[in-house]
Amino acid sequence: MGGFVERTFVMLKPDAVQRGLVGEIVNRFERRGLKIVTIKMVHVTTEFAHQHYAVHVGKPFFEGLIKYITSGPVVAMVWEGTNAIDVARGTMGATNPAKALPGTIRADFSLEMGRNRVHGSDGPETAATEIALWFKPEELWDYGRAVDGWIFE
Repeated sequence: MGGFVERTFVMLKPDAVQRGLVGEIVNRFERRGLKIVTIKMVHVTTEFAHQHYAVHVGKPFFEGLIKYITSGPVVAMVWEGTNAIDVARGTMGATNPAKALPGTIRADFSLEMGRNRVHGSDGPETAATEIALWFKPEELWDYGRAVDGWIFE
């Protein structure tokens, strides 16, 4: 792979799962050229949600966020590629769907910030923390793809 290769954490929230958008959203990341490193469906417990969203403790939306993220299964994933964090965040679109660019996941499938379908790491430190929280090292796959030469310089 050329450029700066990194990994990022992405979670499809309960609203994405309930609306049957998992395949469509995964497909968008794959079409961008990112490589899936791991994927699993999880029903998030309240304790785990508090760990994942620890940076938001004390904020007015925190309790609603915990209630929402534990309301149904989520799909947790790790993606890899050149500038994977920025690429994933660009594919997702702005956190507020009303401000997301057309063609992004949030613009195409969301109306409200509290139901914006997807979460993604916002930087390298966050990605490392979230990946370690959600996955054991042995769950992360390292493999080549025949198509990589057509995606990366």
